[in-house]
Amino acid sequence: MAKLFSYSLNTLQQFTISLLVVAFVSIGCYLLIDLISYKIVALILLVTVSLIAMLFDIAPVLFAAFISALTWDFFFIPPKFTFFIQSPEDILLFIMYFIIALIHAVLTYKIRQYDKLEQKREEKENTLTLYNTILNSLSHELRTPIATIIGATDNLQSGSNNLTENNKTELISEISQASLRLNRQVENLLNMSRLESGTYQLKKDWCDVSELVYHVVKQLKDVSKENKIQIEITPSLPLCKIDSGLIEQVLYNLIQNAITYIPKEGAIKINASYKNNQLIFLIEDNGPGFPENEILNVFDKFYRLKNTKAGGTGLGLSIVKGFVEAHKGKIILENKQEGGAKFTITIPCEISNLKSD
Repeated sequence: MAKLFSYSLNTLQQFTISLLVVAFVSIGCYLLIDLISYKIVALILLVTVSLIAMLFDIAPVLFAAFISALTWDFFFIPPKFTFFIQSPEDILLFIMYFIIALIHAVLTYKIRQYDKLEQKREEKENTLTLYNTILNSLSHELRTPIATIIGATDNLQSGSNNLTENNKTELISEISQASLRLNRQVENLLNMSRLESGTYQLKKDWCDVSELVYHVVKQLKDVSKENKIQIEITPSLPLCKIDSGLIEQVLYNLIQNAITYIPKEGAIKINASYKNNQLIFLIEDNGPGFPENEILNVFDKFYRLKNTKAGGTGLGLSIVKGFVEAHKGKIILENKQEGGAKFTITIPCEISNLKSD
């Protein structure tokens, strides 16, 4: 906060504000001089200089210390309205005040500089850690589909005469799935980047939620062949005003996550409804669920569950949470008593009853 405030003002503005603050405090003290002694005024002015030192650069702070000392001398130390100090005790107090004000100003500024350097060091370490995490997370997830695409392409090019039509279809299918997987991971990284930068603007429009859900499930039909997906949507569900692209990504990531971790032939249930001015999605499965001690961490960026199979960047659920919260909504994860996991998403949104049939 102090850093941003300091950077938003140039040197002249800092000098001006320092002068005005010292003047304002001095006037207040002068009006209360019958209630406080001039020695108390010195303490108040020292606090003022300390506050200025927390916000501004060293030159305006030293200026404030110098001005406050002269102001204290001229308006408060007897005899008033002169720079002459009669009492030896007051002379010593003035000298000590001036020295303490300067030292305090310099030390406070140095502390700020040290904090800035420490903050930069921590930011650099965090950036390096994040960089290493990204590399480690992506090393497998991106390499695998790329290797699949290269291998299948080489087979098509070099052994086309020996390949049956069935072989070619399988290789093309592998290329298609690997390309979609690669594209999805790149999209996740780009979406996370947009969320982190705060530059993403919602593009809300009227959306048929039923069509959206079925569209997402259709995209996953190749990887969900062995799973049973049950869709339950309230028949009277109206059109909802949402960013359909983001909500599609949310549903895609949640359903794909369930497909990845539930057993073969496992079941996934998708429910969509509207209640209390909120669009509600329930995504349930009959898999192993989540370890209770890790549920609070699953939405963290690049977090992957311990003792899980390799693959995945740990971005899917983080993006889900970010996109839901971008809609001012909430997402809750809990394990079901009968086994499996349940994601509950609530999104406040406008509705239209034009979809009456």
